[in-house]
Amino acid sequence: MAAYILAQLDIHDPEGFQRYREKVAPLVATFGGRYLVRGGEVTTLEGELAAARLVIIEFADRKAAERWYFSDEYQEILPLRLNSAKGSAVIVDGV
Repeated sequence: MAAYILAQLDIHDPEGFQRYREKVAPLVATFGGRYLVRGGEVTTLEGELAAARLVIIEFADRKAAERWYFSDEYQEILPLRLNSAKGSAVIVDGV
């Protein structure tokens, strides 16, 4: 069953976040993930969003998503995101 990384981000350092984006995209692909949503225009239909930028990455299953997130390679670049954007990230199983 597919699993998804969902992130909501508010970027406060665009240059730092750009360095993260350049490094994370190839790493996502290396671990078998693919972006379904990576920014883009958001229209709120109900309630309030916690952050302005949404990212959804699909992986084959939860184990694949966890392998990517907890990999040494991702943990090495994660501080670039944490230092340039505030937000949240979760793993959710598909149906």
